[in-house]
Amino acid sequence: MAYVDTLYDKYYLEFASYSIKNRAIPSIDDGFKPVQRRILHALHEMDDGKYHKVANVVGQTMRYHPHGDLSIFGALVNLANKELFIDRQGNFGNIFTGDEASAARYIECRLTPLAREVLFNPETTEFEDSYDGRNREPLAFPAKIPVLLAIGSEGIAAGMTTRILPHNLIELLEAQIACLQDRPTSLYPDFPTGGIVDVSQYDDGNGKVLARAKLDTKDPKRIIVRELPFGTTTETLIASIEDASKKGKLKISGISDYTTDQVEIEIQLARGVHTKDTVDALYAFTDCETSIAANLLVIRENRPQITTVTDVIRYNTDRLVELLRTELKLEERRLNARHHAKTLEQIFIENRIYKRIEEETTSEDIYRAVFDGLEHFNENIRKEVSREDVDNLLKIPIRRISLYDINKAQEEMQEIRRRLREVRANLRGIQAYAIGFVEGIIEKYRADHPRKTEIASIRKVDVREAAQRNLKLRYDRNSGYLGHEVSGVALFDVSPYDRVLVIRKSGTYSVVDAPEKLFVDKGMLFCGFVDEDRVYNIFYKENRTGYLYIKRCKIDKFILNRGYELAPEGCRILKLTTDSRRTIQANFKPKPRVRITEEEFAIADYPVRGNRARGIRLANREVRSVKFI
Repeated sequence: MAYVDTLYDKYYLEFASYSIKNRAIPSIDDGFKPVQRRILHALHEMDDGKYHKVANVVGQTMRYHPHGDLSIFGALVNLANKELFIDRQGNFGNIFTGDEASAARYIECRLTPLAREVLFNPETTEFEDSYDGRNREPLAFPAKIPVLLAIGSEGIAAGMTTRILPHNLIELLEAQIACLQDRPTSLYPDFPTGGIVDVSQYDDGNGKVLARAKLDTKDPKRIIVRELPFGTTTETLIASIEDASKKGKLKISGISDYTTDQVEIEIQLARGVHTKDTVDALYAFTDCETSIAANLLVIRENRPQITTVTDVIRYNTDRLVELLRTELKLEERRLNARHHAKTLEQIFIENRIYKRIEEETTSEDIYRAVFDGLEHFNENIRKEVSREDVDNLLKIPIRRISLYDINKAQEEMQEIRRRLREVRANLRGIQAYAIGFVEGIIEKYRADHPRKTEIASIRKVDVREAAQRNLKLRYDRNSGYLGHEVSGVALFDVSPYDRVLVIRKSGTYSVVDAPEKLFVDKGMLFCGFVDEDRVYNIFYKENRTGYLYIKRCKIDKFILNRGYELAPEGCRILKLTTDSRRTIQANFKPKPRVRITEEEFAIADYPVRGNRARGIRLANREVRSVKFI
């Protein structure tokens, strides 16, 4: 037992932790799973502006990813089809039809300009050793946009799952600006397949959305699917339509798929069926309408955490500000170093300090001569002169000294000082600088990223309302079977989604889906649709005393397919009716000195009670028979 405990406490938890952090759940910092990050890192290392064979990219990524080339290839194709960070050339499959990509040796890819602009900066990237210790890979990219929400993500790990829906890039960037300006904002999914989405239950990334195909219904005899709901393909959509047609839920004469780079599925309707009568059924019984659950689980501070869209935007915006501040400080440091080097160079050349070393015979004397020469100009030098600075001065070739242009050097120094002033001003107004940076990206890429999914309020179609009642529910009195596959007396028309109340001869009742064939016993008392307002009037006889009782009740609460009793134990139902205006005549067993053996009772004279209550006794005499009059 101790051995099993060790296995669970150590090995299983280590496996679970690894699968959560290193396989399935994306990071909130840059929005990528490890395999996606490694692919982009490999592409960045290979980047020369030209396309690379995907097979070569996969091979390069293998240096960082220990789980095989198939997982890398699949992740690369999936990421490329997001059309954000990888530029494709060749057949990368079709997100509309579900067709797979060509083999890795036939297709090519490279980084997009957007990826180069917002993902990579080695100076601000933290690296770690790869799995074999031979290479270094990034812990997270210094991403300046909310990648997590832009590309979306799905993953299943030990004990947890994530499903982050994709959003529109431009809307995300505008939300970042709103966050920087302390303005409220709302964000909703935008799917690459287009369609229509109802976001009323999105719950900031942790609820669900209702997605629909966009249908062209201009022609009364045919329907054309122009856009797909997220998560479906033309193949799965057509299969669902054909399945619904086979089950009698739709009446179509044919279906044709003309999809290329745009979705076009033509549905021809059967004779006598029109578009307006079929649209609801398409939404109710096929993949033209799907419900998509969202669960925004991410890795944050090295732990899995459920968050919200608003929190992700706020976190990424704060991270953007810190990244921009770090880059500005690095640039300021470089500019200061460059200004210092140019100042020393200018003094060294213009004041001919290099002449001082002509008579020196040792290395130390040379260094001392340069230090002494520069000491006279300390007021112009802002930073302490180091031995490394002197090394750089001594490495200046004679050609540069002889061609030294004082005016050009002055212009270069002025340009450095001007840029330093800009950098320092940006550091002081880092919020405004961040807003300007984001606005620049929006202006550059707005035309490439329009919203594809229309946001609308959708009334969910009830399948029972949309279903066609084209099945005859029949009852065979001889065999006691009920159903639309039974030969017998036709009761009424039903659909497969209708619920039917059945009251048997024994007094038990149940609510069932309209059955194909169900044994309900001979002498069934009642069969009909469930109606919460309908009153059931039951006359039953107590077996021990023979007394007659009336019970009036409604059947408004039930569990599907569960049996209930209408009459108490030890009683037998004599009559049942749903017409409360009727009168019943009871025929009693004769008694000595009692002349009246018949009596009439109006049903409406008695109250309606709960269906679990006992009936009301009509007489203290043994009943022989009853009949309606």
